[in-house]
Amino acid sequence: MTFETLRALADRAALFTALRQDQLRSATEALGEHRWDVDLAAGGFTFTSTEHADRTLAATPHLLASIAPGPRSLIWSWALPQGDRSGITEKLRAYGAEHGIAELTEGEVAFPEDTGDDIGQWVDDLAHAVAGAAVEITGRSPYYSAPAGGARAVLLLDAPIEPLTVAAAVTALPRILTGLDLADPRASVWDLGRLAGWQLQWGDESFSTATLSDATGSARFRFDEYARITGIDGSLAGA
Repeated sequence: MTFETLRALADRAALFTALRQDQLRSATEALGEHRWDVDLAAGGFTFTSTEHADRTLAATPHLLASIAPGPRSLIWSWALPQGDRSGITEKLRAYGAEHGIAELTEGEVAFPEDTGDDIGQWVDDLAHAVAGAAVEITGRSPYYSAPAGGARAVLLLDAPIEPLTVAAAVTALPRILTGLDLADPRASVWDLGRLAGWQLQWGDESFSTATLSDATGSARFRFDEYARITGIDGSLAGA
């Protein structure tokens, strides 16, 4: 399979996902040089400072899938011997059944014939697509992807990270957007509001602007005739 449906789901959530990954990155960078440890059986995932062992960031992991370049396949957590203890991938499976998405309903999904010359990079890209699709379907975030026994594990994390606010997004978005290629910017802005739990208001019938707001402020996105984001201006509560 080509996994294009998963990539389309991930594209829709791309803006929200990038902002949440940025929050996770900021939290782990605050630890300085660090390592990560996971115990799926115990439900534990911890980032630990290598210089100060008492400085940690603990999270609850939810294994989504294992992507293996050897057998050239993706195996969903619910189909692995240890099973999906959290039920997260059962939600993905149910979504796939409801919408006719075979990539989500088959326990093991083979890679397509053409993965390019760099299989490692292809697997990394697929891991991000899998995680982004899971964010889109479940609303949970952030995620983490890491090598595991010759494969790549993809996990959603319940981490002690502040909920995403409009104020935080307005600060981060100029930097985030420079490295983000949005397939459908207008849809991504709409989905950002949905996933973050904010209010959204379109400016006109042409959808040339969209204003997202919460208790911390508002952000207005401007779009050109090709639905590309041409500018963002914000108003913070109390400013």
